[in-house]
Amino acid sequence: MDGATMKAKRIAVYGMLIALAFILSYIESMIPIPIPIPGVKIGLANLVVLAGLYTMGAKEAFVLSMIRIILVGFTFGNLSTMMFSFAGGILSWILMASFCKSKKFSISGVSIIGGVSHNVGQILAAMWVVDSSALLYYLPFLLVSGAAMGIIIGLVGSILIKRIKNAHIE
Repeated sequence: MDGATMKAKRIAVYGMLIALAFILSYIESMIPIPIPIPGVKIGLANLVVLAGLYTMGAKEAFVLSMIRIILVGFTFGNLSTMMFSFAGGILSWILMASFCKSKKFSISGVSIIGGVSHNVGQILAAMWVVDSSALLYYLPFLLVSGAAMGIIIGLVGSILIKRIKNAHIE
């Protein structure tokens, strides 16, 4: 393939993954979570970021994550939810990219790190906004939920990444 075709293919894959992350975020917003703890989420859109990390690269996964946060924030949230999502998303991306690059963790391990660190980033941002460490009370619950959802997203992500690589879509 020539350079223009490769660039067009890459742009198409970016668009598809951003749309998928957006749709998964919408679906997730419709699923009631029976846990009365702020910040507990499934993290379906993180599946796309994980797949992007392993099939496209760290920079591309960062772009996917940030564009998704902006789109979802303006569509379903507000500036404060975007701020918390950015805090969680950036910390999550930094750690996921680092641990992925180290090759010492499985896809599920990297996903767990992403889920947990996303929650830590959000708690740190919330503590900064309200200027109170009392929010640390939520952290154990969020760590458990981030790890549990990270396992599920990691297992599904492993299957998805394998299929993407076998299809040569990367």
